[in-house]
This record gives sequence, structure tokens and C-alpha cells, in this order.
Amino acid sequence: MVLNGAGRAFIGRRRNGPEHVDATHDWQMPQGGVDPGEDTYKAALRELHEETNIRSVEKLAEIEEWLAYDIPRDIAGQAWKGKYRGQTQKWYALRFTGDEREIDVAHPAGGRKPEFLEWRWEPMRNLPRLIIPFKRKVYERVVKEFADLAGR
Repeated sequence: MVLNGAGRAFIGRRRNGPEHVDATHDWQMPQGGVDPGEDTYKAALRELHEETNIRSVEKLAEIEEWLAYDIPRDIAGQAWKGKYRGQTQKWYALRFTGDEREIDVAHPAGGRKPEFLEWRWEPMRNLPRLIIPFKRKVYERVVKEFADLAGR
């Protein structure tokens, strides 16, 4: 979770995929995989940069335990080429310390294909209602754990 100085969270509108049920629930925070042997915090920073170009952050907090969700059976064979049935995630809260011109979801780092069509800063409390339903419990937990950071 990347927070700006006003305590709003960065969210990006994902490109279409079988896991997206409608136009309301296609927003999410940056996320990604951890390479074998990679430190989870370094992986979070790498994934954040690869998806948004953001580098200017400071660590505020982390959730000690890993949070998990399952992909619904009706789309499990379609999402992520059927390779995954869910995801276990390590969550960090970061403060964005840069200039917003640093953020560029249309031209992500390393020449990667963009994962987001657009982005915005959103009040943290709104995040669970914007995410695809099967990830909602994870987002509710993340918001609960990091809620006190919104005002800092």
C-alpha cells in the first residue's frame, strides 16, 4: 500500500482479464511475485517500480503474517493461464515521497507491458469496495492493519 502525504492510497485500474467481473471492481494496489531467494521487501519495491515507476518511498509498516485468497473455481482455469489457484501475499505500507510526475503506469519500468490503464489516490476506507470480490477480505484486513497510517 502506497500512501501519499494526505493519507490516500495509490490504486490502479487493471486491464481486463477473466478475474474482473465488472468495471467497478477492476481497481487494485500494486502487487507481484517474489523471486526465489528474494527478500520480500525488496520484491515489493521491485514490483512497485515495475508496475508504476515509483521509487520514492519510505517504509511505514508491514503486516507480519502472510494473507491469502483463492481464485473462484469458475475462473481459476482462465486467470493467469490456469497456473495459479490463489495467492499468498506479504503486505507493506509505504509513504510516497516523490513528485507525482515519477508515476507512469503507461510506460512501466524495464519496457514491461502496462498492468494499469490509469491510477489515482483513493481514501483507504474505499479500497475493499473497489477490488474484485474474491480479494475483498484481504483488502479489508490490509485497511484495518494500516488504518492508523492514513492520517500521518
